[in-house]
Amino acid sequence: MITLAASVLFGLLVAFVPLVGMEPMGGAKLDPGHAPSVEPLPSSSGSNCSDLTLKLEFSTKVVEHEYIIGFTGYFSAKARSLYISSSLRNAAALEWRIVPRQNPASDFPSDFELVHIRQASTGSLLTLEDHPYIKRVTPQRKVFRTLKYTPSPEPAAPCNATRSWQSSRPFRRTSLSLGTGFWHATGRHSSRRLLRAIPRHVAQILQADVLWQMGHTGSGVKVAVFDTGLSEKHPHFKNVKERTNWTNEKTLDDGLGHGTFVAGVIASMRECQGFAPDSELHIFRVFTNNQVSYTSWFLDAFNYAILKKIDVLNLSIGGPDFMDHPFVDKVWELTANKVIMVSAIGNDGPLYGTLNNPADQMDVIGVGGIDFEDNIARFSSRGMTTWELPGGYGRVKPDIVTYGSGVRGSGMKEGCRSLSGTSVASPVVAGAVTLLASTVLNRELVNPASMKQALIASARRLPGVNMFEQGHGKLDLIRAYQILNSYKPQASLSPSYIDLTESPYMWPYCSQPIYYGGMPTIVNVTILNGMGVTGRIVDKPVWQPYLPQNGDHVDVAVSYAPVLWPWAGYLAVSISVAKKAASWEGVAQGHVMVTVASPAENNSEAAGEQTSTVKLPIKVKIVPTPPRSKRVLWDQYHNLRYPPGYFPRDNLRMKNDPLDWNGDHIHTNFKDMYQHLRSMGYFVEVLGAPIICFDASQYGTLLMVDSEEEYFPEEITKLRRDIDNGLSLIVFSDWYNTSVMRKVKFYDENTRQWWMPDTGGANVPALNDLISVWGMAFSDGLYEGDFTLADHDMYYASGCSIARFPEDGIVIAKNLKDQGLEVLKQETAVVEGVPILGLYQTPSDGGGRIALYGDSNCIDDSHRQKDCFWLLDALLQYTSYSMTPPSLSHSHSRVPPPTGAERPLPQRLEGNHLYRYSKVLEAHLGDPKPRPLPACPHLSWAKPQPLNETAPSNLWKHQKLLSVDLDKVALPNMRAYRPQVRPLSPGESGAWDIPGGIMPGRYNQEVGQTIPVFAFLGAMVVLSFFMVQLTKAKSKPKRRKPRIKRPTYLQPQAATATGKSPTV
Repeated sequence: MITLAASVLFGLLVAFVPLVGMEPMGGAKLDPGHAPSVEPLPSSSGSNCSDLTLKLEFSTKVVEHEYIIGFTGYFSAKARSLYISSSLRNAAALEWRIVPRQNPASDFPSDFELVHIRQASTGSLLTLEDHPYIKRVTPQRKVFRTLKYTPSPEPAAPCNATRSWQSSRPFRRTSLSLGTGFWHATGRHSSRRLLRAIPRHVAQILQADVLWQMGHTGSGVKVAVFDTGLSEKHPHFKNVKERTNWTNEKTLDDGLGHGTFVAGVIASMRECQGFAPDSELHIFRVFTNNQVSYTSWFLDAFNYAILKKIDVLNLSIGGPDFMDHPFVDKVWELTANKVIMVSAIGNDGPLYGTLNNPADQMDVIGVGGIDFEDNIARFSSRGMTTWELPGGYGRVKPDIVTYGSGVRGSGMKEGCRSLSGTSVASPVVAGAVTLLASTVLNRELVNPASMKQALIASARRLPGVNMFEQGHGKLDLIRAYQILNSYKPQASLSPSYIDLTESPYMWPYCSQPIYYGGMPTIVNVTILNGMGVTGRIVDKPVWQPYLPQNGDHVDVAVSYAPVLWPWAGYLAVSISVAKKAASWEGVAQGHVMVTVASPAENNSEAAGEQTSTVKLPIKVKIVPTPPRSKRVLWDQYHNLRYPPGYFPRDNLRMKNDPLDWNGDHIHTNFKDMYQHLRSMGYFVEVLGAPIICFDASQYGTLLMVDSEEEYFPEEITKLRRDIDNGLSLIVFSDWYNTSVMRKVKFYDENTRQWWMPDTGGANVPALNDLISVWGMAFSDGLYEGDFTLADHDMYYASGCSIARFPEDGIVIAKNLKDQGLEVLKQETAVVEGVPILGLYQTPSDGGGRIALYGDSNCIDDSHRQKDCFWLLDALLQYTSYSMTPPSLSHSHSRVPPPTGAERPLPQRLEGNHLYRYSKVLEAHLGDPKPRPLPACPHLSWAKPQPLNETAPSNLWKHQKLLSVDLDKVALPNMRAYRPQVRPLSPGESGAWDIPGGIMPGRYNQEVGQTIPVFAFLGAMVVLSFFMVQLTKAKSKPKRRKPRIKRPTYLQPQAATATGKSPTV
């Protein structure tokens, strides 16, 4: 299992299934016509359980001339046709037709239409969008998915075989494919330990059999599986209510086995048993046997799921495009119709900021993966969400984690197989949710919010793991059952408290104390509203500091969603230190009170609105304001990422992961750099606003890394003034070459044109504008190679060179390969003396220092091969303390500064579309210009309402929902199911398979143990019966019998009849 799923579901994460604009992620730009090979899931035989490596790859391309026209509501086919005709009436030369869709949803009203338009222009598409009933026009997309199942290098072992689960963290991350170090240890198993047998029946490990013995088996709950289909007569399933085909193939069967596996985890009734065998299973076949799907297939299938009133929907797909509006809108619509959606969080771990959509949405249950020793799976994606960047901060995801390695599921035709990945963990939770829903008598209480509330309130926290890895913890099925069965509609918060002193769970908040004058700490809390699909916050949240715990030393500002829909909203809490605590050190506490209101349900006894008040405890560590030299400001405002635009990776070698989509934040793909700076004693803050919005006198160094955004003229002017007054600047740049950018172009589905990237790895022309006043500039050269600097091994990955530098500065040069020549002409050449590093002291009195380096990959976790944290330390020593490292100033690689006369400086790519995604630029007659300078963010600090009472000492405990008392929900008097974990004897079968026909009703696998129980109960009933009869007989009054003379010959017989007969 060490190499199991070495690239588990990788394509799932880099190319969002058919609805997300991900051509570059899946490689469609390289070979859009490629038809992937398909390998079906091998069949199972015997009791052995093969451990398989599952490789999934996605590629997508736009279907030429086909567009999806979204409407503002559901209309009949005739009405949709009339609306389109009226919109295109004036486009006489335009050829168009409606593409027929033959599927189960075609007889019902729909909110979209698929149209074939030849020679569509931007004007004609805008004409369509002008119609009052047409909401959006997007291109039709085709998706290829490749499934490859390969046996593990390890020999096949019994399903209960003994294995040693290694915990390994690689020294560096070289690519997004998974290496041999499969698990990220939590710290509890770092020493040598005994081997343990690993049971694989995940439903029983999570104690589903406790609920089975209570008579709950998923009955009456409709669960949908969107995947590759299911065979009609598969022996594992007894209640397949409906199989629907949304593809262009004339079959409902699963030709690959993936859909069958997922369905088996949820609802298999034998062998590798699922959680809810009596649930109504609805199979949606949305992929062909060639692994092809279309956007319109998914949209139709989603609409049909709403019509069929599906309760639970498992979606083991995902990708980084959270701005794909048709898909996100449809997910909102599904959950608004009380469909509980469960989705895999992604397999891009251990990198942070790699959450996949739709699992990163507030209304969806996002699931991460762990192994059977409760270690976070190395492949499981980590938070935070990146929707909110750069101005805000991400939310906590995943919501919950559960077993996602070596989980057994149904084989394509029969038997079982074990697979790994968060797409395996997702159906585990979907099955658990289905089972839990069947236990609730009042099904009206079950909705996406209440189910998520029960799951996260009952989750078991894993020690040594932070919240962006485990969410709220490990799924606890029995506690979730207890909460659901005493649940009353209410609001709750995720996370339910803020404790900046709790380590490591509250990382990164716990990694750095707060102080006066620092950037506010932003905590993005999710409000879950179990009272209704829509809600609002009543009045304003109230800040109540605890005076005995110095709460008045903290200032709090709160912003929130005006409408909570569907089922959720955000509560952004900004925390800062009051001026009177500038030199104070200690812990301060308080809490925020929030009241949520929702319209009362039709059958509710409450009139008008129902309300729920929740408390958000806050605890922070305050220290005196650190000296200026120790404070580093990270420029987040000028970092751009996918989505929405095409921003390429900084390392061009990473062809399988070409999009820069991790947020470029110190808590995502620059996490290791941040941790290193904290360990060196620096305080790192984030600037999410223009440069004009911070007080430069408070900071020693401004750190700009991999900047893709343009700069306002006012920013350039202010930075020049700040550096003259003592602020220092460090810039880590990346490649920018217009010829290479044209080479890595791809087909853009929005404009129907081939597009080049909007920038290179960094926006070098914009950076040159920023630093030109000091006579500095980067070039458009593109270089890579290994070298040694100051006795450290270094790797230059697709970086640029310094084209111009002041003559009194320090410049370091190295011999590197010309990667640009390799990309353009497939030729190899080595360039000698490439200037890569420059140090400069500005001439003004008390002025700051500037350091330039041409590559950021050595401090970026995404594809770092050799880190250069030592170099960052040296540069900060130079900028903060004016200490020039001798290893650089006296290096044999020092060269005269370049003058820039050798070649022209790089120019912006002609016709680029950066203005579409820029916060700085706007379109202006074909020549983009800067927008008006936005106002700096202004926080409205809440007026405190002090409390003269003692705050709780420990904020973390099992967060019970209001009105929930677990003691009131009784469980059967039985031992908790814990499979014995003894090593297997030689030749002993490790299979946990249950013979067919042995589970007619309760699905209890411990059938042998129930026979003595029933025998004992029967004997007790019989004994009680006779005891009652005997007692009655003794209590009756004796009746005197008349004496009669009997003949002598009858005396022997009479003697035998003198005893009393029992009364019956």
